[in-house]
Amino acid sequence: MAFRFWRRVRIAPGVTLNFSRSGVSASIGPRGAKFTAGPRGRRVTFGIPGTGLFYTHALPSRGAASSASRRAEALERRLTPGFFERLFTPAHERAFIAGCREFVRGDEVAALERLREALHLADGAFLAGYLALALDRPSEAAAFLASAAERGEELGRTFRRYGLDLDLELPVTPEITAHVRPGLAGALLGLVEAKQRLGRRKEAIAALERLLRMRPGDVVVKVSLAELLLEADPDAGAEGRRAAERVVELAEGLGNESPAHAAMLLYKGRALRRLGLLDAAREALTAGLRRRKGRPPELLRALRFERALVYEALGRTRQARADLERLYAEDPHDAEVARRLGRT
Repeated sequence: MAFRFWRRVRIAPGVTLNFSRSGVSASIGPRGAKFTAGPRGRRVTFGIPGTGLFYTHALPSRGAASSASRRAEALERRLTPGFFERLFTPAHERAFIAGCREFVRGDEVAALERLREALHLADGAFLAGYLALALDRPSEAAAFLASAAERGEELGRTFRRYGLDLDLELPVTPEITAHVRPGLAGALLGLVEAKQRLGRRKEAIAALERLLRMRPGDVVVKVSLAELLLEADPDAGAEGRRAAERVVELAEGLGNESPAHAAMLLYKGRALRRLGLLDAAREALTAGLRRRKGRPPELLRALRFERALVYEALGRTRQARADLERLYAEDPHDAEVARRLGRT
């Protein structure tokens, strides 16, 4: 029974997770107003100063320009330097501004081409990396974002110099979108996504381990890392064992304070079962099931199913069947549960 953690949470400075089922998109603009292009179309987001609230207006595809589209045009003009300004602006910064301008126009391909001329600016490499992800070019994205991560202390400088505030939307799972701002945490998160798309699981794990060193108490980073670690083949001998042991280490001392904590207890229980520590696995999974309020139903089902597997391994068939019957009553279309109950 698969489970992916989802919830709107702040996982590191510059990275916030939110619900989404759309693809990669990006926003750019002055603070309080951003222009966004992506799978949901071109739209402008305006903040209400001092409130943290915002609203989004989709730009019309044709017809008369709305006030929102006029604001987008104003932003485009802002990104068009005059003659004397161009005369004294370094070539790489002109390329950076041009890339931002092409993005505002909705041409991600042209934006990326211009940003290739600005890669030795940390912000140029950062934005190029995310645009490469949006265009499904993970090899380029990985190279650009790795370069940006090497200069993490410089990230954000060029955007600030031109009064721009960047917000990027990165789907982390089918249910999660990460809202990312320029910074080392954002570069590493994008790098993890690129490595996963390339099938370089170990390199993605290394990037998450680096992010965890920056945020050692961050439960959501731990959950993301545990998910990747447990993708290792449980029959892979020493590698599978080390991965399971690392997950148990990540969960050390964690209770059930939030959905993220409950997800970590799920992965702890799964790792302990792989290690043959069945009683400890049962305890972790039972702790994860003690709180239901605010927990995603998919998470609770995954915890109960995992506990049923542990009960089966312990030879406690009655308890295993009780958990499986409860799962079947909730969803009789779950083929794996039905199979284990002998109903298929």
